[in-house]
Amino acid sequence: MSKEQQLVTLALDGRALCVDVATVQDVIKLDAVTPVPRAQDWIAGVMNLRGHIVTAIDMRRRLGLAAAEEGARQMCVVVQLRGDAFALIVDSVGEVIGASADEREPDPPTLPPAWRSISRGVVRRADELLLEIDPGALIDTATAKAA
Repeated sequence: MSKEQQLVTLALDGRALCVDVATVQDVIKLDAVTPVPRAQDWIAGVMNLRGHIVTAIDMRRRLGLAAAEEGARQMCVVVQLRGDAFALIVDSVGEVIGASADEREPDPPTLPPAWRSISRGVVRRADELLLEIDPGALIDTATAKAA
């Protein structure tokens, strides 16, 4: 019997995503974000998370998607990478699921390059296909730290 990996499910622009729970520090509602001058356009700014400054990443902008509707209630998945915290702004956060090796597959050939560059593959569930994102590939730490 293979060991299951625990994943947090997310939604972004109608797409089902997931991220390894081992990298997740927190899940919070999107709150005040302070813009950072001259930062990459996909860096929404910085947030205060219980006294710690966290760089907020606009996942829609990072992946070339349309902006969220005005007034949309977005969520943040705070991940730890190389000792720094980053808030990934997504449309919603679901639940923690287990994924066995049997449920994992490589990226589909039709996956656009922007998505392929941040993917660890897909997890096939009975009723959906989830793209597992790699936060390390998503964030260029040197660029984000400059924020």
